[in-house]
Amino acid sequence: MSTPGEYYRSLPPVSKTYGMACLMTTGALYLQLYKPWTIALSYELVFKLFQVWRIITHFFFLGPFSFPFAFRLIIIAKYGVSLERGPFDKRAADYLWMLIFGAISLLVIKTATATPIPPLGSPFMGPSLVFMIVYIWGREFPNARINLYGVVSLKGFYLPWAMLALDLIFGDPLMPDILGMVVGHLYYFLTVLHPLSGGKFILKTPLWVYP
Repeated sequence: MSTPGEYYRSLPPVSKTYGMACLMTTGALYLQLYKPWTIALSYELVFKLFQVWRIITHFFFLGPFSFPFAFRLIIIAKYGVSLERGPFDKRAADYLWMLIFGAISLLVIKTATATPIPPLGSPFMGPSLVFMIVYIWGREFPNARINLYGVVSLKGFYLPWAMLALDLIFGDPLMPDILGMVVGHLYYFLTVLHPLSGGKFILKTPLWVYP
């Protein structure tokens, strides 16, 4: 059995960096080093006061220490790592570009709706970006067997739908999951389905993403 340090060092770079950034963001909140609103997405503050960090920082906030936060962090550690070691093996830049594309797509949706009313008006879209990982994993591993909470056994393809159903049952917000599925499907369509049907591959990883 590997030690926690060995496990941490074995993690692929993108999932490790994103997971640690999310953990440190919530840890800093727990220590009261900042107020959530200082990292929330607000286009008014971005453009009027040039607080440009808000375009990025809200993607690292998965909520305070809680079961939903832990579950989202586990998603990064399990399904994100599985993607980075599987279809994205030795393609860290492509995996990073997948997350960047998802983040940009979520920002576009946020801008297009331009509503202050939750849930589309949520100033934190980290949960949606994490759910995008779940959706992409389900498409890449459609026949993998999953035991959800040790109760339900299902194929990987149905995992995001099962999680969506559980959120509905427990009364949790559905829109973050739905937005994650939308941008996840958009990415999968442009990178897999469209080229397979004879279309042109139009979502190449930009050179500036490569180390």
